[in-house]
Amino acid sequence: MSEERPLVTGNVWRVLRQFTDARIGLGRAGISLPTHELLKFQLAHARARDAVHFPLDVKRLVENLNASPAALPGESPLLLKSQAQDRLTYLQRPDLGRELSQESVQQLARHRVRDQSEPVVAIVIVDGLSSSAIQNSAEPMVTQLLRDLGEDPGDWRLAPLSIVEQGRVAIGDEIGECLGASVVVVLIGERPGLSSPDSLGMYLTWGPERGLSDARRNCISNVRPGGLSFEQASQRLRHLMEEARRLRISGISLKDRTDEVVIETTANSTTFLTD
Repeated sequence: MSEERPLVTGNVWRVLRQFTDARIGLGRAGISLPTHELLKFQLAHARARDAVHFPLDVKRLVENLNASPAALPGESPLLLKSQAQDRLTYLQRPDLGRELSQESVQQLARHRVRDQSEPVVAIVIVDGLSSSAIQNSAEPMVTQLLRDLGEDPGDWRLAPLSIVEQGRVAIGDEIGECLGASVVVVLIGERPGLSSPDSLGMYLTWGPERGLSDARRNCISNVRPGGLSFEQASQRLRHLMEEARRLRISGISLKDRTDEVVIETTANSTTFLTD
């Protein structure tokens, strides 16, 4: 009597799944995916859609930021909006998500940093295409960044922290210009993937002003618990900020050499050593 064949045929590539979240080595049931893998795919797709459509809980985010162990610049984050009035408009009209509402422009004018004797950095949190990324990771990322920047007191003057609803990356340039910032750092929810619906991106621009192209920005991507850690992302961003200040440039003219630089972290300081 012949042995009964299993319903699901394994895949020799399955061993590689321990190294990646990519859907490889799933096996098969006949000519189809195994049922549990199909259900996992559908769940991941639903989570990605939710990340795009669910609104950011701004009140809870502000509470988390105010309770942060790091001292925020200003009394409380500035709450801003883009020209996209709702989520549907935001998704259909990316151009409106790149510009501030008139009320937000007027609000920022009252908080412009007058003393620019030291370089001014503006940190901007934008919901982007993944509210879950901002909801889960913005506060610990900001806390880590402020802690690292605080290791060199006096090097950077902090503009008030901003939170933008229905925003795109470029809106940070307008905010930086309005606040009189030397450099703007935008934390934004990235377009969700099926294995990473909660990925946070960070964009740095030296000399922010309206109308700049993507070529003027540096990007650090995939910041999340399953990707680039908050500590690594903060160290990389801090290195880029120092280089941007030294060279007075950002974007394609500023090379991210952190893979070539040895980053040494101690309990009290972080130093960057080149070969």
